[in-house]
Amino acid sequence: MYFMAKKIFHHGSGPSQRQLRVGELIRRTLSDVLMRGEIHDPDLNRISITVGEVTTSPDLKIATAYVCALGGEKNGDIIKLLSKNKSDIRRAISKHMTLKYTPDLRFRLDETFDRIDDTRRLFSDEKVKRDLETE
Repeated sequence: MYFMAKKIFHHGSGPSQRQLRVGELIRRTLSDVLMRGEIHDPDLNRISITVGEVTTSPDLKIATAYVCALGGEKNGDIIKLLSKNKSDIRRAISKHMTLKYTPDLRFRLDETFDRIDDTRRLFSDEKVKRDLETE
């Protein structure tokens, strides 16, 4: 009963310290693997990829990597290329990590930089500036 209540409590309160730690470890390792060109796909190695964040499921069996191409030019291609090479990437990551189980990888486009640009545009709008000055 206690275990069940504890699990429900953690589910609603955000990621655990372990999830955050494992996600950051995977992020750094994935970045290093891609930077060194350890995956033998010339199309993938031609693109500089930024790994912004990696989130993990509560059981640490699934890791979602949020990635974008440096400069944002080939963002449509990188998800396809990374997904195509997912098993090789997972194998390369597992060589560098000391986890008992290497999570299944999923790749999503990191849209953080787009949101930052939108926020900057919003704050530079004259109406918004005027509203902020009155407060």
